[in-house]
Amino acid sequence: MTASVWRIGQLLNSVQSTFVGLLRVWSIPIVLLLSIASGYTTYYGMSFFITWWIALIITVAVQSIVVICTLELAGLHWRANLSRFLAISISLLIALLVSVSFSYFKFYEFSQRDNILIERHKTLEQDVTRYLDEIARLKSRLVVNQKQRFETAAREAGQAYLGSHPVMQGEHRNKVGKGPFWSHYHEIQQREQAQLEKLERDVSELDRGLLNLRAGLKEFSFRMNEAPAYEKVLLAFQSIQGQADSLAVGQGFPPVKAPLLGSFAEFNRGVNPSFAMWKTISWFALACAAMVDFFTVILSYRLEFTAPGPLTEEEKELAYLGLRQFNEFTINHNDELEFPIEKTELERARRYSDWTRMFTTAFLLNRGYLRKISRKSVEFAPNLYPIIAERLKFKREDAVLRAPAANEEKLREVMEKKLYG
Repeated sequence: MTASVWRIGQLLNSVQSTFVGLLRVWSIPIVLLLSIASGYTTYYGMSFFITWWIALIITVAVQSIVVICTLELAGLHWRANLSRFLAISISLLIALLVSVSFSYFKFYEFSQRDNILIERHKTLEQDVTRYLDEIARLKSRLVVNQKQRFETAAREAGQAYLGSHPVMQGEHRNKVGKGPFWSHYHEIQQREQAQLEKLERDVSELDRGLLNLRAGLKEFSFRMNEAPAYEKVLLAFQSIQGQADSLAVGQGFPPVKAPLLGSFAEFNRGVNPSFAMWKTISWFALACAAMVDFFTVILSYRLEFTAPGPLTEEEKELAYLGLRQFNEFTINHNDELEFPIEKTELERARRYSDWTRMFTTAFLLNRGYLRKISRKSVEFAPNLYPIIAERLKFKREDAVLRAPAANEEKLREVMEKKLYG
């Protein structure tokens, strides 16, 4: 039963170790993909302000700084080197600020595109409606003016028929009937009546154009992404503008100033990034821009806990024998094994040479298996524990404790094999 349980435990440990290892390996392409995604959005926003190749170089530099500074920061304790910690932190913050700021433009355009189109359609509708109101007022003025002219001509023709027109003198005065005066004013009346009828027909045709334009605007409000719907509105507007200008000029009135409507490409154009976007900030777009860099930083930070590469058997033996020469080990507030790297007072008194163990410490720090937490102490990285546990499995603790000289000699032999000595 015990052997069976032990085999199950070994299997579970192997599965868990394999799964964790795969996750760590998978983190590398994920970080690269996130950096590419963040770099694309950063480059997109930056390319609106500077030349494309300069924007590309800056983007590559920014994304590199984000990943490198995160890896550096993960393996650095501020108590060990405060100035370096602050320099790396400031560099990372500046790189993140640049990346998020320019990425925000892309996410703003993507998330606010529908709202921007709605605002443009609203502005278009307001401009067209204002223009149509002006045309309606012009139309009323033209009709009223023409009716007044017709009524004046009809009244003068009646006065000429009754002989009471003010310009009639002498024998034509108070003479009822159709004479030369009546013929003249009757002709004017007929001409004004014809003008009124023509104006009414033109106004009726203009009204039909107004209805078509309003219907086109309503249809375009449901199909703002389709060019034919916009072209229909544009053609109806241009037709109305021509008719209105012709009517106004024909009646001696100045034409109504029409709004300038661009093409569908101008209406459907993308957003030009500007600092005005920050005045009406989109928190969703900002969160999306920050989310990509946040995940990049988190995964890059976690990558630091994995060593650049596995240790060989000789390097594992070197690490084990070198660490065995340290005597004071404690568990710190990070729940990691911590030990001082400086000589003790007794070692200084005996003039003990700690070159070999300090070399081992520097070697493990460089490979990522140790982390420096202050100028005087270091701690184990998570990936160092399995190596020491493996070494302990094949070492007898009592033999090592009884033969420190043999331990030192064994360490030197290992270092000579690795050409370190």
